[in-house]
Amino acid sequence: DELFATLDEYNHSFYLDNKRRFYLGILSLHKSDKGPFTTIETIEFDNMDDSMLKYFFDFIKSNFDKSIPLLFKPSSHFQENLINNIDQIEIPRVFNHELFKSSNFLALNPGQSKGRLRVFYNEQEYIESQASLEWYDIIVMPKVPDNIQRVSGIINAEFTTPLSHTNILASGWQIPNAVCTEILDKVEKEKLDGCWVQYEVKSTVDHVILNKIDKPTEVSKQPVWSVQRIKLEQPDTHEYKIKNLNELRMSDQYRYGTKAANIGELNHVLSSGSEKLLGFYRIKRPPRENLLPYIADYLKANDQDKDLEEKAITYLKQNISIPNGIALPFSIQQSFLQSSPGIQQAIGKLKMGLELKARQVDALCIRLQQMIVQTRMPDQLRGQIDSFIAKNLAGVSSFVVRSSSNAEDLEHFSAAGIYESFNHVTTADNIFESIKKVWSSLLSPRSIRLRDDVGISLDDCYMGVIIQEEVKSDMGGVMVTTNPLDRNDLFRDVYLNVSSQSVTNVVQGSELPYQYLYNTLEGGGKTVSIGNAKEDLPKIQKAKLQNLAIAGRLLQSHFSPDYTFSTPLDIEWVSYGDKMYIVQLRPYVK
Repeated sequence: DELFATLDEYNHSFYLDNKRRFYLGILSLHKSDKGPFTTIETIEFDNMDDSMLKYFFDFIKSNFDKSIPLLFKPSSHFQENLINNIDQIEIPRVFNHELFKSSNFLALNPGQSKGRLRVFYNEQEYIESQASLEWYDIIVMPKVPDNIQRVSGIINAEFTTPLSHTNILASGWQIPNAVCTEILDKVEKEKLDGCWVQYEVKSTVDHVILNKIDKPTEVSKQPVWSVQRIKLEQPDTHEYKIKNLNELRMSDQYRYGTKAANIGELNHVLSSGSEKLLGFYRIKRPPRENLLPYIADYLKANDQDKDLEEKAITYLKQNISIPNGIALPFSIQQSFLQSSPGIQQAIGKLKMGLELKARQVDALCIRLQQMIVQTRMPDQLRGQIDSFIAKNLAGVSSFVVRSSSNAEDLEHFSAAGIYESFNHVTTADNIFESIKKVWSSLLSPRSIRLRDDVGISLDDCYMGVIIQEEVKSDMGGVMVTTNPLDRNDLFRDVYLNVSSQSVTNVVQGSELPYQYLYNTLEGGGKTVSIGNAKEDLPKIQKAKLQNLAIAGRLLQSHFSPDYTFSTPLDIEWVSYGDKMYIVQLRPYVK
């Protein structure tokens, strides 16, 4: 009890005091092709200087088994900068991203399931067999594509990240998902293709667990999830006006879609503030009364509510921007669909096909999508949209046209990656074509199938559209305000995927991004992986990511659906120069 009461003072004496009595570290044994080696690392916010670090390493080395190489592993960017100024002969080192790159296993979504193992050695094999896939199949292939239908498990033979669309889907479906670079050799050697197996992913082991079993009796029944019905709130399709994004609030999700409403709400927070921003830090975290002293220290404020709240909103305003944009309500989509008798007839056929579970549903969807894209937008609608863009986005040369539906970002149904958005849209004609493509994505075979799986009726689904200025970027990515690599990390770290090319590359999994963890209590970050890059990002860009991490944690409180403030956010962002833009945010499916 006495230790708990003085925990922060205790931690300070061990990790932050230059005159500390003890040096604490963690020794880990690793395997490699060249033989075993050991690493020594400290806790991530330990601030020992170079002389202390040398003493620490030399002391351990002098008392350690000389037959096993000893390497220092920096636990933060602060220590990486420190160690880079020390000769490698004096302190041999290995970085987190080097260990990550050499690993052959990553638990993306822990869990277990029973099913039939299906192995595909390339995407073409998968496409040719797609019609034969069942809900109980466990898919093994180099990289599972984003358009995967609902299955019982996923194993990738190539690295991807916890924030890829496939893993967001796996998390929402609550199925195990892992990366195992040796999996194709394993299934071939053990002749597992087509076998019934129990598949388990654990974050505490370094391999997937696959055990042959008899065919489970439950596969002949409906899956449990098929009887779980997701009920949508009643959308509002009355004739609403096109609006600037900064005019929307959270409640507008029933008229303009979730993405548009969230961006509108974020605009409101930046312009008017929020009394909820400190909610996450106010929660009692035994033995700590709360975490307010940490955020106060970071923001250079006292921990009195009024001063801290003012500093928090000032911090957000200084570090976060939102690209200008407008939102088209559901009623615009409905007016367009109702303007074409042919489209109305095709929608009727699709509804009948869904009711009868007809095999032609996919073909009906594709035909309906083609009709929507090919149908000319009525002059009145086109003129209305054109005028609003001209008034509110004059001078913009490149746009992003985004989907914003009411059938996404739901509990047990994230809809990650199933609706279309388009970048680099320039001319007016391209904008209107992109709008129609966004509308048509609500009716793609995949989106229809996934919604039907969970009982979301086509009658209840609507699509709004966001038209936003496309800002230049020198890096972009996705941040979640939690640590998906460690489910026990409940309140310290947030996780970022970063691309120097495009945020789209991150979410689609077409590029192995930089991966970082940033501490939102004591501050500081560490590099998990540098992806396909040859070197880490510069120090100045890492500092911007730290600022984004703190901003994300503050916003998590405002957007929380309850008063535990524990629901993480999934934030897409881009950066250019000294500007950091948030382009999307939504609840993160853990």
